[in-house]
Amino acid sequence: MTKQLIILFICVQGYVLNAQQILNEKERAQVIDEILDDRFNNLLPELMDASGLDMWVVISREYHEDPVMKTMLPATWLNARRRTILLFYRDKAKNTIEKLAVARYNVGKNIISAWDKEKEPNQWARLMQLISERNPKKIGLNFSKDHNIADGLVKTDYEEFMSNLPKNYTSKVTSAEQLAVRWIETRTEREMVIYNQLVDITHDIIAEAFSEKVITPGVTTTSDVVWWMRQKVTDLGLETWFHPTIDVQRTQNNEKSEFYSFADKPEDMVILPGDLVHCDFGITYLRLNTDCQELAYVLKPEEISAPDFLVNGLKDGNKVQDFLTANMIKGRTGNEILAKSLSQAKKAGLRPSIYTHPLGSYGHSAGTTIGMWDSQGGVMKDDGEYYPLNPNTVYAIELNTTINISEWNRDIRIMLEEAGFYGEDGFRYVNGRQTELLLIPRVKNNQGN
Repeated sequence: MTKQLIILFICVQGYVLNAQQILNEKERAQVIDEILDDRFNNLLPELMDASGLDMWVVISREYHEDPVMKTMLPATWLNARRRTILLFYRDKAKNTIEKLAVARYNVGKNIISAWDKEKEPNQWARLMQLISERNPKKIGLNFSKDHNIADGLVKTDYEEFMSNLPKNYTSKVTSAEQLAVRWIETRTEREMVIYNQLVDITHDIIAEAFSEKVITPGVTTTSDVVWWMRQKVTDLGLETWFHPTIDVQRTQNNEKSEFYSFADKPEDMVILPGDLVHCDFGITYLRLNTDCQELAYVLKPEEISAPDFLVNGLKDGNKVQDFLTANMIKGRTGNEILAKSLSQAKKAGLRPSIYTHPLGSYGHSAGTTIGMWDSQGGVMKDDGEYYPLNPNTVYAIELNTTINISEWNRDIRIMLEEAGFYGEDGFRYVNGRQTELLLIPRVKNNQGN
């Protein structure tokens, strides 16, 4: 891979954040395809063996792609072409895996075209020939009641597949949901190296947004900061997978501020000294996604630090994180993790709410769901309740704790979210977590830095 990089230095009045290295489009394509090579040739055989499937058929049409297929296309394929059919056949005894495309073209370097339309004009007939030649024990298709990302096979293609499938194979067709979810949720070693950079970039953009470079108290609005973040991401050549939010909580002496649901937060409020400012922000880069919530305090003219009650509030939020991550143990379901974490946090005198979700190929990805903001008693089966925690997976550690601030005569929420990795050795944050409030403006040291 070429060493040429675009180096971006984010400076905040002499305050230099980490230099970021963002690849150009050609370099990104090379990295994406190298990661796909590793995933197809090393990860996929393991996942097929674990799921008990020796054949996996993924079918999509152009502009209506299965969510799984979108993660399998090479960097130069922005969409499927016509009807694209991928067939993966695993021969565990021979330790081989075939990666075939029933399509007019090779799908990148890994998936080789196995259809000559001049010899066999009917695409479905050719697919059935390939299946019959391999005589699989089980044929996995992407349909699922319980996981939306594993339910990408549309009704028309399912009916076409089944009507063309020889009758002796009908009983071998099964849902590939376990394989599809494992494919989406599992991260490779190289992906985790890259993930660290993604979260670092995310943290740096938030730090710059929550600074005097962007925010002038009494003038700047929450909407101004949101659009600054969107523009910053665009200027860096990156993408966001959701529209960011910025909101404030403050003393009732400034303005009455009640709890808001995720759907009805005020869109635009002027940011004032004494405000606790909160963001929800994530980026997409190299086919991975981040999701981060952090907090900043707007200093009053006479202040050089945040009030103790907010400093201690953040510590309470960190305690809830600790209860949650300590309960992330292989094989536990999301509801088990949720119940244990909430119980322990409440016994410690906290008022927690946990709504952690899988993160990776998608922002709200497939895998173990640990609560929802409106389902603190646990989620139903079709939201992934029964799905166990697996290693080599990433989660948005998303939660809040309610604290009472007598100085403000009200309750507020300490809302936090950080990317965390669960591996064979347990849990770790991908690129650290917030343990200190960001300050607006930055406090300079005695040397004026």
